[in-house]
Amino acid sequence: MERTGKTGKLANRNQRHSAAWGRRLAVLVLLLVADMAFAQEFDRAERPVQLSPRITAELNHELSQARQGLGGHKNVKVIVQYNESPKPETLARLQNRGGRLGHKLDLIKSAAFTVPVNALAALENDPEVAHVSVDHPLQAMDQYTNSAINVSAAWNAGYSGSSAIGVAVIDSGINNNADFFTPTTGSGFVRVRYHQDFSGTAYYMGTPMVADNYGHGTHVAGIIAGSGYSSGGLYTGVAPGVYLIDLRALDQNGNGTDSNVIAAIQQAISLKTSQNVKIINLSLGRGIYESYANDPLCQAVESAWKNGIVVIVAAGNYGRISVNGSNGYSTVTAPGNDPFVITVGAMKSMGTLTRTDDQIASYSSKGPTMYDHVVKPDIVAPGNSVISISDTHGTLASIFPGNFVSGYSNNYMTLSGTSMATPAVTGAVALLLQKNQNLTPDQVKARLMKTAYKTFPTSSVATDPTTLQTYTSYYDLFTVGAGYLDIAAALANNDQAPNKLGAALSPTAVYNSSTGKVTLANGNATVASNSVVWGTSAPFGTSVVWGTNVAGSSVVWGTSVVWGTSSSTGFSVVWGSTSDADTSVVWGTALTSPDAALVPIAGEQ
Repeated sequence: MERTGKTGKLANRNQRHSAAWGRRLAVLVLLLVADMAFAQEFDRAERPVQLSPRITAELNHELSQARQGLGGHKNVKVIVQYNESPKPETLARLQNRGGRLGHKLDLIKSAAFTVPVNALAALENDPEVAHVSVDHPLQAMDQYTNSAINVSAAWNAGYSGSSAIGVAVIDSGINNNADFFTPTTGSGFVRVRYHQDFSGTAYYMGTPMVADNYGHGTHVAGIIAGSGYSSGGLYTGVAPGVYLIDLRALDQNGNGTDSNVIAAIQQAISLKTSQNVKIINLSLGRGIYESYANDPLCQAVESAWKNGIVVIVAAGNYGRISVNGSNGYSTVTAPGNDPFVITVGAMKSMGTLTRTDDQIASYSSKGPTMYDHVVKPDIVAPGNSVISISDTHGTLASIFPGNFVSGYSNNYMTLSGTSMATPAVTGAVALLLQKNQNLTPDQVKARLMKTAYKTFPTSSVATDPTTLQTYTSYYDLFTVGAGYLDIAAALANNDQAPNKLGAALSPTAVYNSSTGKVTLANGNATVASNSVVWGTSAPFGTSVVWGTNVAGSSVVWGTSVVWGTSSSTGFSVVWGSTSDADTSVVWGTALTSPDAALVPIAGEQ
């Protein structure tokens, strides 16, 4: 892997990428404006009939419209969570009402259906149904990189990944490539040792095939485990000795659904023993529409975590979206909003090998999370202009032909985003588990966060080279989490968090309207607060994990919108209640394409 500087041909690639981001940003702004109008119109209209809390607000609105004689026969894709794993007769009841069964998701006692809106009333009143959600669409969201995160120190210490570590990459697929074969020969035994498609699109003339027709998954896999064979070792992944499990959930355009991804997670868990699956990489995401406690996608990643698999998720690329002055806060995507998983934001190299001048990428999504106000991201890693393995025939290659790295027969290309930062952390986890396979997911998360590099400026300004628009980023815990990934420091550390599920839950930020202060709350309703590592006791006290930016019980920054007054519009977007119009502005149902959070985007300067 390598990230480029600001001059020459590679800079031109960044400029072309930035133009693409500019176009996407314009589209997103238009969609947000349309959604504001929707929120205002909805506020003027008659409120939906109050339904059972089993039904999400989106479906509540759909059913209310149907009861008024509007769109009752329209089909919607849903995930139905049951109190117990559904029996065939339970599924048959909904099928008899016109429902078409998709994936059966026993992992979360659920099933995915396409149903007529009129059938929602039956689900509302079914005592076996626990919750019904929309089956949301989602997308896939080097020398410089390796220097920034201290990979060479890990390799020199003998940690480069082990065949005993299996990494499940749930993405658009992984194409066979010389960099995934035996590292010394570029041939022989393939280190992508399992392929399965959950997108329903990986076919050629009716025959299932192994392919990445988009190019995103192959690039991600290369950051984790590419051997660098085709570049003479120059573009080597973080953990080139690990094995990859390819679970394809996204199609040739990077599109998928919740149920595709949940089915892939379910399979990763079932392969835990036979394929040594210890890590899941999710460089994908979508908007947040409900609390993580009810979201089936979040419930799936929690199930993997509880099965002893470390789950690493991209934060999203919405950090430049400022709704009513919110400056990109509360734009972390699902399932990165779940407090169990490790959520990753993106840093950028400033064209140097030292990390001391690296800056946050302005597009990297920021917390606290919508609805629950979970403190995210947990950590940041290099994600801007990362060079990794390309798929020469994929959709991304056709969209960004200028991103190929010259001199290597188009074997490598440059992409940017939190999608690229996530596999850097995945590779780091593989090295930690090579050293000590007995570490629990919570212990891995705590160690990475404690040892993260924590020296940052107060703020930085990024300029889009195409639009010349500037973006100011502040280095608070909602932007950089616990700090910048440092693999060497993590491997050198032997402190161990408690061997208890949920010991490293990301805390929740709580705003006290009477004092005007924001504090961190540990744990949730199911995990006692004294079991989390972010308490006051050593070795994982709040000042250790978060650095000196947290003083006592209150957070001390005052310059960014998150710490503003409750009278400011940006503040209300972040801290407002889930019924506020501001919530629907960011992730509302009228936003027809809110899920392009992790499409590879423009590199920035």
